[in-house]
Amino acid sequence: MPQLEQQAVEVGPSLAALYQHHAPAILAYVRRHVPSAEDAEDVLLDVFLAALEHHTSFLQLDERQQLAWLRRTAHNKFVDYHRRVRRRPVVSLEFAVEALYDDDERAPEEIVLRQEEHALLHERLAHLPQQQQEVLRLRFAADMRCIDIARHLDRREGTVRAWLSRSLNCLRITYGKQ
Repeated sequence: MPQLEQQAVEVGPSLAALYQHHAPAILAYVRRHVPSAEDAEDVLLDVFLAALEHHTSFLQLDERQQLAWLRRTAHNKFVDYHRRVRRRPVVSLEFAVEALYDDDERAPEEIVLRQEEHALLHERLAHLPQQQQEVLRLRFAADMRCIDIARHLDRREGTVRAWLSRSLNCLRITYGKQ
């Protein structure tokens, strides 16, 4: 059983009661700072996931300290949310549907050119070393930050940044030759 699931089994009842008690107040707090209800609920889940990850120290706090800890964590999580949104803007569903229909209206030549560009990108990515491919995949497909990639690969953040920079420079050079 993975470590987080094991923790959930061990402290589940006490954390569940805590969730029932504090979730409405924390959600109302987050809701004032996050535009959509769904995103606010995601932030709320992140807050209580953090409480689960730090359950040994968290459960030793008194109720007032727990609420303060949850509010501070909620604040940090919605700040992270806003940073993510700024880096990768959210597209409304209506706009996405329009974009899909715009694709249908494109000329067949444009569609073929787009497919060729994707094929060329995949071909050039395949020529990169495996580590650089993995770093690019984690950074852009999984939307992970460099520090998270470093933890995932058990490397230093500077090493990951160097791999990412080299990979992107290599792709720029190969596209520049075209």
